[in-house]
Amino acid sequence: MVRPFLCSSNFLRRAFSAAPTASFGHPPMPSIGSPARIHRLISAQADPLLAKEIFDVASSLRPDLPLRPSSLHSLILKLASGGHFSASSSLLRRLPSPSPALLSSLFLTFSRLGRPDLALYTFRRLVSSPSPSTPPRPKLFRRLLSALAAHPSSLPSALSLLKSSPSFGVPHSVRAHNVLIHAFARTGNVAVAYSLFNRLFALDLAPDTSTYRILMQALCRKSQVSTACNLLDDMLNKGYTPDALTYTTLLNSLCRKKRLREAYKLLCRMKVRGCNPDIVHYNTLIVGLCRQGRPLDACKVLEDMPDKGCFPNLVSYSTLIHGLCAQGQYDQGLAYLELMLSKELVPHFSVAHALVKGLCSVGKVEEACRVMEATLRHGVAPHVDTWDLVVAGVCDDDMEQPMDYIRKVANEEEWRKNTRIVQVGRGLNEYMVNKSSKSTRHGSQTK
Repeated sequence: MVRPFLCSSNFLRRAFSAAPTASFGHPPMPSIGSPARIHRLISAQADPLLAKEIFDVASSLRPDLPLRPSSLHSLILKLASGGHFSASSSLLRRLPSPSPALLSSLFLTFSRLGRPDLALYTFRRLVSSPSPSTPPRPKLFRRLLSALAAHPSSLPSALSLLKSSPSFGVPHSVRAHNVLIHAFARTGNVAVAYSLFNRLFALDLAPDTSTYRILMQALCRKSQVSTACNLLDDMLNKGYTPDALTYTTLLNSLCRKKRLREAYKLLCRMKVRGCNPDIVHYNTLIVGLCRQGRPLDACKVLEDMPDKGCFPNLVSYSTLIHGLCAQGQYDQGLAYLELMLSKELVPHFSVAHALVKGLCSVGKVEEACRVMEATLRHGVAPHVDTWDLVVAGVCDDDMEQPMDYIRKVANEEEWRKNTRIVQVGRGLNEYMVNKSSKSTRHGSQTK
């Protein structure tokens, strides 16, 4: 194992000081290398304190050497990431005008380490500095708001900062409001989020699609679907076009509130309103219909999808088959399984298990065997419980045709490699022994 390189400041001074060379009339200067070399040394150190010592030694030996600003930036970030906040702040004060990139990285680092107060302190010290500097950029201000908003305890400070932003040269903006609307909505404080939304109109600012979507998502999480739908109408009346994620949120909430008719109407009106429904929207409605015991209505939705330019996927068919099986519509479920397999959509083994279980429960063992055969041919390994159901159905019904199928499956090497069960052989063996005993007793009684 390679041990980390540790050294003292005296050792660093000796290492940096090579044989001094003197020119006529000038004292010898220690050779510590170029600024690029110093930058590489600082960047290569994993220990931030050692990196700082390298910087200090280089600065003391050659005060006239113009070190790269990137060296100081790298060192400040190293110290902050290592939790040495005092040292990083001390070095930051040496910079007359820190770059926005450095400050942005510092804000995120402070927030990630649970010290958003340091991010706020750094920003306030920057804007209150007596030295002339340009006002903070709006992007940097939003990064500070994000750093504060990541901690619920800092949300009041972030809100106060947002309201006073013009005092330090940052104009009010929709994107800055969106940061805090999202933060308050995420913590469940919809009232404050809504007040910030209304504040935009008071400031003669127009909310964008993100503002509406964030607020509608918050309302849906609070089960205030009607208010969210009213907000959607307001959005449309103002000429905005909701994005796909907005419609997904509303569809999911309407389905969970069992307002399936409204969800279907919303899906039908999406294209007219400028947003083509995609597979996520259709699957959301199919899931909602099947969850409420209406798989036949879900079948109609699925059948209409190709005409609307959207084709069902694996999730569409799997959800529908599970929904049909839950309502005892096993024949239709089998038809959709064969349809999806014809489209090379291979289902999860749980889909086959649901169908096999349902078909065996109503005595349709031969159809259950068809399910097993179809899924095995597509490489789907049935679960052990699925095999148990089929074997039990064959043994109970004493049917020769399914029995021939089961024997075929057990004897074919290629199919056997795709199965997850070894117990089926034992079940078949017991069945064949019992059947042979019955045949022997029957022959003896005939004689």
